[in-house]
This record gives sequence, structure tokens and C-alpha cells, in this order.
Amino acid sequence: MRITRTVAGRSRRAAVLATTGLSAAALLLTGCSSDSDSSDNSSDANGKITLTVADFGQFGYKEAGLFEKYHELHPNITVKEDVTADEKTYYPKLLQQLNSGSGLADVHGLEVGRIKEIVDTKADSFADLSKVINVDDWVSWKAKQATTSSGAVIGAGTDIGPMSLCYNTELFEKAGLPTDRAEVAKLVAGGWEDYLKLGEKYKKNAPKGTYFMDSASAMFNAVVSSNAEQYYDESGKAIYKDSASVKQGWQLAAEAADKKLTQGLAQFSDPWKAALRKGTAATVACPAWMAGQISVNAGDANKGKWSITTAPGATAANWGGSFLAVPKSGKHVAEASELVKWLTAPEQQAAVFKAIGSFPSNKAAYELADVKNATLEYFNDAPIGQIYADEAKSIPEAVLGPKDGVIKDTISTQINNMEQRGTSADDAWKAATESIDKAIG
Repeated sequence: MRITRTVAGRSRRAAVLATTGLSAAALLLTGCSSDSDSSDNSSDANGKITLTVADFGQFGYKEAGLFEKYHELHPNITVKEDVTADEKTYYPKLLQQLNSGSGLADVHGLEVGRIKEIVDTKADSFADLSKVINVDDWVSWKAKQATTSSGAVIGAGTDIGPMSLCYNTELFEKAGLPTDRAEVAKLVAGGWEDYLKLGEKYKKNAPKGTYFMDSASAMFNAVVSSNAEQYYDESGKAIYKDSASVKQGWQLAAEAADKKLTQGLAQFSDPWKAALRKGTAATVACPAWMAGQISVNAGDANKGKWSITTAPGATAANWGGSFLAVPKSGKHVAEASELVKWLTAPEQQAAVFKAIGSFPSNKAAYELADVKNATLEYFNDAPIGQIYADEAKSIPEAVLGPKDGVIKDTISTQINNMEQRGTSADDAWKAATESIDKAIG
């Protein structure tokens, strides 16, 4: 789970142990080195070709052994991965390559926070995968995210980030709160407002030096992600200042900061990792890929102290997800398209889920044993296959905009300022909107 990216409100995906038998060490991406030069895509005299897959963070294909398996199925094709650890470095480089028409790989990963901009401005640079892939296989809103107004599909869905709530059962017990996941789910069934009420109950008897949540900005992202209308409207107009979901998320974040329910940590920072290890944060908003972050950073000493339940509220949420796209300028467009088709098929998405916990966007994968019966030993055998699949089926179709990532990152920074520096909600909102307006024009 590409843990380095903060675009679109999340640092993406240190893997989650979806089934037993894998070591926790395999779950954390600490920065991958490049396996190949992205220009190495030529055929040799014997007709053998090398396909390069450029991506960011951790897509899980190497961990699941899929590139080796594809070579076994297609002996004339070798697949090499070119990984950039940080999506914020990867994306500008991709735009430069698209503009210059050189240096592109055969397959490129695209983050959901960028997909709208790519669809609107760079779709002509990518092959139409609707001619190769049955988009009806994906959850419907995932397919639409990568579809142009003319019906071309420029990216095949890899994973999604259905929301749950991760909580520290040891801290809950010490604070006099229930630890059973069904009971916790009832306490927050009314929504994120109930989540804060639970936080106030926790605070009354909280173990010294602990906080109810790790980050108010994470809660903000979860709130916004559970709504169809987020930062843009259907016409493409930025409406984040008037968006009901943004207003709700901001108000709840400000309340959490004011009531000292949050530890005020920037997620994926060293202090955040230390807090998980020390057990000072009782809850974390948990898209599917987040469980791996917790299990790795909290470490073996905290195994069995965490559990997972459904997210607050009746509306499901999605936080994150990516796509695979094939540049038209590649030397092996047909072969690259077939590789993408295979990588995003149910069996391969289930294999990635088993290896690193990236939850499939392909609906057929939900019925496969490696997904349907998946549990997390680290989280008291939480039935994550069932939890995430149920969430995935009812996630609303979000309206995406070209600068979703910029808007969300900027707001998250100002929420962090409220938490850490005591910045007033009014001043933080003013700073956020001024910065965003400059960035998006």
C-alpha cells in the first residue's frame, strides 16, 4: 500500500496481513529501488520483450509474485517494475514525460487523486482499455472515475479503500469502554458525531498520556469520503468552501482539536509511528490499507491489542485507490494492455490482497476465498474480507475534481495546525482557503 503518498488525503498502503502465514516485515514499504530503466522496453532478436511497469509506493505485484507468474504464462515477456517511493515525486515526472513524449514506461500507475486531471487533460495520451477489459467487473464508481466523456477508459482499477474503524482494545478497556467490535459499532452507528461523543467518554477515564484519536485530519478525510459531493460539483466547479461534507468534516475536526480528543499527529510521520508503537492513540480511521500501517508500526508487542469494526454512520466511505494505464506511445501497447487486464483480474487482485492487503476493486474477487474468508490475526481475527466487501458495495459515487489532492492536503495541514499549534478554527480555515485558491486558480 503505497505508504509514501499523501495525495488525496492518504499516505498509501503499507501492507496489511489479510491471511496468516506472512511476516509483518513484508508489510512495510520503506522505499523501493528501481528495478529497471523505464526505457528498457524493446524486443530482442528472438522476439522476447520486456514490459516496464512504473508505479509508486507499493502496488503489491512483486510481493504477490505476479510478475514472475506472468513470465511463466508468457515466456517471451519479462515484466520489470520501476518504483518511485513518493507519489508527489512520481506524478510531476509523469506529467513531464507525457508532455515530452519520452521516458514513459509501458504501464503507469495513477493515483485516484490525480485521475480526474488525467482524464480531463491527458486522456489522449493513453490507450482505451475498454476494448480489452470488461469495466462492468469493477465496482461501478471505480470504472467511471477513469472514463472519459466519450466513453474511453484510460485506467484499469486496482484497489479501493473502504472505510472501517481501528481501535485499541487495551486502551478501551482501561477507559471503561466496551471492546467487542459489534458493541463499538453500535456506539458510533449514528455517525462521526457519535464518534466524538465516544471520544469524550474515553477522555473521562483515559489512561494517562493517551488520546482518543491519532489525527483529526484523518477523521476529516473519512467524513468527506463518505459523501458523493466533496470538493467539486458535477460541472467541474470547485465548491469546497460550500460543500456540506467539507463543512461537517471541518467542524468535527475543530471540535476534536478544541476538546483535546486528538493527539494531533501528522499521519505516517515519525511521531505518529512512535505513538502506535507506544500505544498512545486509541482509534484510527481505517481505510482497508491502514491496518497494515498499524500492524507494522505498532509492532509485535501490540499484537492482539487492536480490533476493527465498521466505520461510524450508515453511509460507507472510500479513501484511496489507484489505476493502471497504458501510454499510446509505447512500443508494446497490445502486450501492455493484456498485462493490465491480467493484473486487474479477480484472481490477481485477490493475490495482492492476500500479500499486502490492498482491497480489490474487481467485484468478482469478493467471492474468492482469499478475500471472502480473510481475517486479521493481529486485530483479534477481525473479519476484514466481510467488513470491507460490505462497505464496498454501498460506497457512494463521489464527484472527483482535478485538484482534489491539493485541496485535501492543504486542509489537512491546517487541521494539523489547529491540533499542534492551537491555531483558531477561523484562522486555520482562512489560511487553507487562501492557499487553495492560489493553487487551483
